[in-house]
Amino acid sequence: MRAKDDLSLRYAGLLEGSYDCVDRLVLNGYLSMCHSPGGFRVWWRGWHDGRDDSLDNTHLLRLAGRFARRVRAYAKATGIPLIDCERGERKHLIAEEYLATRQVGRGVFMILVARAVSPTWRVTRSKSGVLVNLEKKPAFVNHYSFHIMDPDWGHVVIKISSHPPFGAQIILNGHNYVARRADKAGIGYRKEGNCFTIVSEPARLARAAEALSHPAAIGRLRQVCDRWIYSAVLCFALDLPEQEATGARYDYSVYQVEYSRNLLFEDGAVMDQVFDRVVDRTRSRLDVPRLKTVFGAKARPHRDRKKPATLAAVVETQSYDLTWFKVTFGCLGLKAYTKGERVLRIEATCHNAAELGCGRILERLPEIIGRLRACATRFCDTLDATSVGFLSAAVLDELPRPAQLGATRVAGISLDSPRIRSVLDGLAALSPAPKGFTVADLAAKVQAATGQTDHDYSLRQAAYDLRKLRAHNLVAKPGRSRRYHVPTEAIRTIVAITTLRDHVLEPLLAAVHSRQPRPNPTTWTSVEHDYENLRLEMQTLLDDLGIAA
Repeated sequence: MRAKDDLSLRYAGLLEGSYDCVDRLVLNGYLSMCHSPGGFRVWWRGWHDGRDDSLDNTHLLRLAGRFARRVRAYAKATGIPLIDCERGERKHLIAEEYLATRQVGRGVFMILVARAVSPTWRVTRSKSGVLVNLEKKPAFVNHYSFHIMDPDWGHVVIKISSHPPFGAQIILNGHNYVARRADKAGIGYRKEGNCFTIVSEPARLARAAEALSHPAAIGRLRQVCDRWIYSAVLCFALDLPEQEATGARYDYSVYQVEYSRNLLFEDGAVMDQVFDRVVDRTRSRLDVPRLKTVFGAKARPHRDRKKPATLAAVVETQSYDLTWFKVTFGCLGLKAYTKGERVLRIEATCHNAAELGCGRILERLPEIIGRLRACATRFCDTLDATSVGFLSAAVLDELPRPAQLGATRVAGISLDSPRIRSVLDGLAALSPAPKGFTVADLAAKVQAATGQTDHDYSLRQAAYDLRKLRAHNLVAKPGRSRRYHVPTEAIRTIVAITTLRDHVLEPLLAAVHSRQPRPNPTTWTSVEHDYENLRLEMQTLLDDLGIAA
């Protein structure tokens, strides 16, 4: 079932439809037996009549050489282009340019060769020929990318190492799969790259795209991988009889996944206005620690991590006036951008499924997609809540008053206190955390924002502030949990309070001190015009009320 988010619901009247889809999907294929020293020896013996006398570095290199000769001979005999790529060359662009000018049939239509790091086996034998050590080491070796046209999945890429243990990567695209399902169902569409820009029946297309999120998709993925990896790829290293003799069977795990939420606007100009407004409001209110919690990856640091995960927020304007709003945290990333003429896309990307903490085997794919869907939904809710705040008329009167929390009477919240304002900023920063946050998280956030120490703002003070906020329904603590959550409506209230004080009251009160007319620039934004009009009106209002600002 398609998830709903606040951003989509807010602009539902401007949309002609929406759909969620799995985009780029990368699977790792591996021969389980060949990845351990004992298993590799068993595999080799099954291939060589139960003996491993010939297991040495020379024979392993000859095996890689045989792979290369067979591939090049096959390409020459069939007329399939085989291209040796330079370092850093974008191989997918080569295939896209080739497909743009030619019609290809089912099967392999192009082979690209490039060097990359891959595990290889190194054999050490004594002078008498006894096998002393069998060690797996990474090395730069040739990888062969087989570009295949599949009847169900369209363009499929299988990249394989020419050296044992013959590690492979299978690259698929969910939009290509959905496009073929739409063709069979008679759904009209226009597809530009990796996106449907015009859809005749968005609801039916959305149901077709949801198929990749169901457990049944596991069988479809395994089927397309097995369909090609043995007959079109591994056969250059091992003939089919040799595959049967050695028991060479691939298992698959999820490596990279992209999940997108696509909003189809009725008018492209309206879409640009909406997205530009969201980006302008949000990028000034989201800080890096807040973006870190959006992904649901906040956990104890790994001891084996050699360097900290990178974290960044980027706002870029690409060609054709397309704006990208992108945030990254290590191997996880979220971005919102316009696609084509009328599509706004919110995309969640996982560059290494291990970061999600739910396992990587292919059977875990529905859970992996579910977590990415939750990340995309949380990102949409955060964008909407931080761009559109809400403040009821009674809030400013109720917050300073004492309130009741269970049997305890607690003090009110003074918005004039710098400490409370720092706490509210900290709450807005921690609000997207999927599992909530603790007292220590809030204390650390406030200390980092204000430059204070444990003595200036302690855990005890943070716990006291949280009690006051809970009493005024700005923070919730479900059950006996030690974690706190900020409700969506509370986020909007907090954003409205901080925005009114920081971007309305303080600037206007500072501006009315000046009685001199401001110069009239040739390029004023609408917000600058609003500020100037309010400044002039407030000067008259304060004079009438008898207030000297």
